[in-house]
Amino acid sequence: MASVSATLVVWAAAWRYGRAASDDVLDALQVWADVHRVRAADPRTAAALDLPGSGEPPAAPALLLAALRNADLADAGIVLPIPGDVRGLGGKSSFAEDAMRAGEAVLLASAGLGIVPNKVSQDEVQWTVYTLPQLTGREHTPLSQAEHDLSGSMRAAATALIELGVAKARPNVREEIAEHVARNPEVPWPDGMPGRAVRVLARAAELDAILWVASGDQPGGALSARTARAREQVLQPLISAVRSARCAAVDEAVRALSEEAEPAEQTEPSSSN
Repeated sequence: MASVSATLVVWAAAWRYGRAASDDVLDALQVWADVHRVRAADPRTAAALDLPGSGEPPAAPALLLAALRNADLADAGIVLPIPGDVRGLGGKSSFAEDAMRAGEAVLLASAGLGIVPNKVSQDEVQWTVYTLPQLTGREHTPLSQAEHDLSGSMRAAATALIELGVAKARPNVREEIAEHVARNPEVPWPDGMPGRAVRVLARAAELDAILWVASGDQPGGALSARTARAREQVLQPLISAVRSARCAAVDEAVRALSEEAEPAEQTEPSSSN
């Protein structure tokens, strides 16, 4: 699936460079939760961005957009950290710990900001904004390379799982995959979103569902510990490829939305979201 961080980055870039209205950003976020709240992680960030601090009631996301009105978002992107792979987090910090717990975060390299979404309930996402003075940017993978790696990793994993004997036909596997995909929200994308980026995100969502099924035990029995470990090793490269593809697709979307675009005069977003 896409992530709420990807939704914020892509739509904020579209808004910042005159390709979407501010309320379009807020509407896109509501696909993930009805309520979004924003606060700064520390007093310095709160004062710099005119956001509530950690001891204050959080604000609506309109204030976050107001804080980003003049920011350079051309190099905005996402990180999707997991244990053992913390690329993009810039070393040990409160931001890195928060992003690791959430499994995702927004990075605004030029603005020196990191933003972490945490789902506090089924209907609410709370965003915490961090100042990252030491941020040096992320590793960028061309979308064509990420797409190629995704296909190659899928073929290698399928072959290895067959050899391990854990890729046997299981009843209703297609239905399981479709059900997993259906659980995730259907994310809208702004006009100007590159078609290839949309396709890669869709392919990554499909493979994420396949990984979810492949990582589970076969109905009616459990794998041996040895086979389970071997399966995990086989799937790790594909998991990494899926994450890299998602990040690369978001990078390409931001590049396309910001390229040769003149930032439009920003309207004030609605404060009711």
